[in-house]
This record gives sequence, C-alpha cells and structure tokens, in this order.
Amino acid sequence: MQVKFTKFATALIAAGFVLLPIAAYANDSNELEQLRSLVQELDQKVKVLVRKNELADEVATLKNQETSIVTSNQDKYNSGFGIQSADGKNKIQFGGLLQLDNRRYPSANEGNISGFDVRRIRPIIQGTLDGIYDFKFAPEYGDNKFASSATNGGIADAFINARFKPWLQLQAGKFAPDVGLERLESSNFNKFIELSTVSNNILPNRDLGVSLHGNLIDNTLYYAVGVYQGVVDGGDALTSQSYNGNNEYTARLFATPFRGTDSAFSDLGFGIAVTHDHGYGSSTAATSTTNSGLPSYKAPGQASTFFAYASGVYANGSRNRLTPQAYYYFGPFGVIAEYASVRQDIISGSTLDSLNNNAWEVTGSWLLTGENATHNNPVSPNMPFSSNGDGWGAWEVVARFQETNLDKKALSYVSTTTPLSTSSITGLAARTAKTWGAGINWYLSKNLKLATNFEVTSYDKFSLQTVTRPDEKFIDSRLQLAF
Repeated sequence: MQVKFTKFATALIAAGFVLLPIAAYANDSNELEQLRSLVQELDQKVKVLVRKNELADEVATLKNQETSIVTSNQDKYNSGFGIQSADGKNKIQFGGLLQLDNRRYPSANEGNISGFDVRRIRPIIQGTLDGIYDFKFAPEYGDNKFASSATNGGIADAFINARFKPWLQLQAGKFAPDVGLERLESSNFNKFIELSTVSNNILPNRDLGVSLHGNLIDNTLYYAVGVYQGVVDGGDALTSQSYNGNNEYTARLFATPFRGTDSAFSDLGFGIAVTHDHGYGSSTAATSTTNSGLPSYKAPGQASTFFAYASGVYANGSRNRLTPQAYYYFGPFGVIAEYASVRQDIISGSTLDSLNNNAWEVTGSWLLTGENATHNNPVSPNMPFSSNGDGWGAWEVVARFQETNLDKKALSYVSTTTPLSTSSITGLAARTAKTWGAGINWYLSKNLKLATNFEVTSYDKFSLQTVTRPDEKFIDSRLQLAF
C-alpha cells in the first residue's frame, strides 16, 4: 500500500511538473494575445492620428495659399508695395523709378541745350509664381521713349527667370545681357548720374534673348551663357524680330572668392565676359544706325555725338567684344573698374575693313557718413534725413576717369555731317574722348536721393584733321525716387 501510494504521489508530482509549464504557457499565450490586440489597437490609433495631422497640414497649406499678406520694401531693390501668399511662394510687387535731371552745359560750343530732363520714368511690376518663376515688367517713358518709339521698344525689362536650382536658372525676354559689370547694376544704384562710356559706347544695353546662369562653389563663382538678338555698341533692342536674322552669343564668369568670410577681401569680385555675332547692315536704310548695324559714339552727357559712321558704311561680318571687370569694397570705400574692346567688320562700297575700338573706366566712392559700401545694393542711411534735425541721411563723394578710343582707320569712314548741337563743330569728329568727373550723392533715405556731377571731356582729333574738337563741360543734378 505504501509502495502504491508512493508511486501515486510520484506520478502526481511528475504530472504537476508537466502541467505547470503547460499552464504557464497557456497564461503567457493569453497575455501575448492581449498584448498583440493592444498593439494593433494602438497602431490603428496612431495611424488615425497621423492621418488627422496630415489632413490638418493640408488644410493649413490651403489656407496659407488662400491668405494674402500686404508687404512693402521687402527686398534690396526697394520693390515698392505688394501682395503675397502666406508661404511667400506667390507674390506680386508694384514699384517705380523716377529720375528728374537738370542738365547744364557751360561751354557755348554745345549749343543752348541746357534745361530740365526726365531721364527715366519706369513703373515696375514684378513677382514670383510657385516659388520658382520670377517675372518683371518695366515700361520706359523717360527721354520721350514710348511703346511705339522707333529707337526704343518702350520696354526696359520684360522677362521671366526660372530658379530651378541656385546653379541652374533660365531667363528669357528683354533684359540687360550678362556682359557689362556697371550695366548689370540696377539703375538706381549707379554711383554717377550717367553710366560710363564703357557701358554707353561699347557694351550692349538691353537685348532680347535667353540666358542660362547660376552660382557655383558656395556662391563664389557666377556663370552665364546666352543667346540674344544682337545689338550695336551701346544699343537697346527693339521688342521685335531682328532685321538681319543673326544671333549674338555671350558668356561671362565672375568670381567672388572670399565671399562670406571675415577677410578684408570679402567684397572683392572680378571676371570677364565676351560676345560674338555676325552683323550685316541693310542697304535699304543707309542713314539709319539701326539698319546699318553700326553705332554712333556719344559724349558722357549723352547730348552730343563725337563720332558717327558715314552713309554707305555698314556692318559686314563679325563683331567680337571682350570686357574684363572688377570691383572692390571695404567699409565705406568702393571702386569699380571695367575695360571693353570691340572688333567690328565693316564694308564701304567695295572696301572691306575691321576696326578695333575700346573704352575703359575707373570709379571710386566714399561714404562720408560711415555706411558700408557694397556692389549693386542700396545705400541705407544710418540716420535718415529728418526735418527736426535728428538725422541728415548718408553723404557720398564719387570720382571717375573714363576714356574711349576709336581705331585710327575710322577717319576713312566718319560722317562729315555728324549730328552735333551747333554748326560750329559739325564734322569735328574725335578718335579719343577722355573724361574726368566728380560728384556728391545725398541719400535722404533708402528711397530718395539727390546727386550732382561735374564732368569735363577733352577730345583728340584724327591725324588728318587740323582742328580739334573743343572740350565739353557737363553739370548734371538729379532727384531720384526709387520704390
């Protein structure tokens, strides 16, 4: 009996050891099922919450796109007033540039041409679409320019620029080609009232075309290549098809190697640009500089011409320009230097020839009131002018020397009826014009500027001339409003 009981007890104990893990396993399985269900439930709740947040973000995005914000002076170009979406991806801005001049020519040889002049009247509409596509439209009404003008399309700028990447941007329309350093400055930031003869006599003003451009190597190297309609030296393209059907090709590299550093050369920039095209004049309009494919060269004051090609002389072949350029700014001081040369093929009767003309300039500036000078940026006075005497704005002195040199062979092709102001100097063409000038700029605010310049130009005659062209003195004052 004892043995049976012992065997029975042993069997019970053994069974207990076997059943224990089975029971434990059963309990664990239940808990695991419960945990699995709980995890699935929590996962579903998380998914619901995530979707709710996504829907909330979508609604917020739609509201942002629908919400308008009124803005003013929101970028360096004093872009006036505008409306933009809350996310800033869509905006339109309204601004303008007004330049009122009083021009004086003390020397009698320039004739009685002193007086007031509205140099620029330029309403500006610009903006951005989808955060990528910038646009600008700026009609031009100054100096009697208007929409149907024969010498100017009445449009300063009309273009679209697509910013796909900082290094990949595409611009198309009418604008200043990426060639001249001074010309690429906004008109309201130029140090002198009139641009240098490098810009006005050699390099293109504005043209119709397409430009691929962008910034490389942490914004220290800018590149641009373009295809344009092509204009004469200093020319402004019409907003219509080219009369000769040829394109002009341009390329430019500009480096600012120390940008963004604490170096004294952080505002040093230098580069080079080239243009190439084939220009052919039209024999149907020999007296028109537009249809002849050739320019005339003006004095710095832009009121008189010191060289014009004779009737029957046309562009006939390649036109190649080269322009090294540089600027440097340090504290209140600044300097810009630029050289430009052009090789122009021409024809006169049965005579083929090539002329080499060039110009160069150096401009220095100093902000007496201590503001920092920078390239292509507005001067923001530390203490804007106030009628109660709390501020007197920013004061700047500027100086410039510039020179234009025409090929010695050009005398063979000069007009003897050059369109000058008075008969006393008709026909006195010059092959070299040297100008020194000085001026003072008073920035009452970021938007309002008063300027006065004094310039003297001396001329060198061609070797076969017995009388030289007299010096030209030019005083110009300007009231400028940019917003």
